[in-house]
Amino acid sequence: MRRLLLLMIAALVLGGACQTSPDSARFVDPPRDAAHPARMEVLHIPSGGVEINGVAYLASGEGAHPTLVICHGWPGNEKNLDLAQAVRRAGWNAVTFNFRGSWGSPGEFHFAQVPEDAAAVIAWLRKPEVAAKFGVVPARIALAGHSMGGWATSQVASRDPALIGAVLISAADMARLATLPRPARVKAAAENTETLVTTPEAMADELAGAVATMILKETALGLAKVPVLILSSDDGLAPGTDALAAAIRAEGGKVQMAHQTTDHSWSDRRLTLAGLVIDWLKALPGPN
Repeated sequence: MRRLLLLMIAALVLGGACQTSPDSARFVDPPRDAAHPARMEVLHIPSGGVEINGVAYLASGEGAHPTLVICHGWPGNEKNLDLAQAVRRAGWNAVTFNFRGSWGSPGEFHFAQVPEDAAAVIAWLRKPEVAAKFGVVPARIALAGHSMGGWATSQVASRDPALIGAVLISAADMARLATLPRPARVKAAAENTETLVTTPEAMADELAGAVATMILKETALGLAKVPVLILSSDDGLAPGTDALAAAIRAEGGKVQMAHQTTDHSWSDRRLTLAGLVIDWLKALPGPN
């Protein structure tokens, strides 16, 4: 009897250890496609007379796949590579890249080049020979960006209605930063110079000179032509993206929103972030 009781207790303990929570279910890998496995490719993408570096996380399975391009922030310490991996597990390609003058990409860093580089990546992926090589459906490309990358996403997507969607993650209101007094701008720039080929003073002055082109709400008319997902956090930036969402809706556009109690980098909501983005991508019209 005692042995039977011990066996029952052991079975209960082992059974409990094997149970999965809703979050752990996201860690289940899809079945491996031996003929068409997932893979990673290093990219060199022409932009502004140089080749910026990037990485393609290519989904498994035969044929081409929809693709999400992800823009990093300022300076880009959080590159959302876990999001790229999650998107790939969901059956999409994901492409990350580094702007000119950042993280090893050649050239000098300038804010004006950030949307230019994002647009160059999209244009390159749409080339027939590139799309064929990496299994990209040119007509099924979405753009996402975090922080400064969210600002860049709003700029690019507002001018490119062929994108199937745009995702803004804790998007930075660069115009608000640009209106700060110069000492405050220099201080903010000095705190965001990792690997950037520039100086805090140069970035501070660039911001002030480009403030008129950085206003988030000014992209609403163009974004009304593209499905938009706006994700905000407790970093003080939500009022700017809330105003953008209201402006897009006023223009007749479609916006889905979600707010999470977390920091600017979504440090303790990474699985939630991936789930929000993937669920939204899967709900977009057309094949996924």
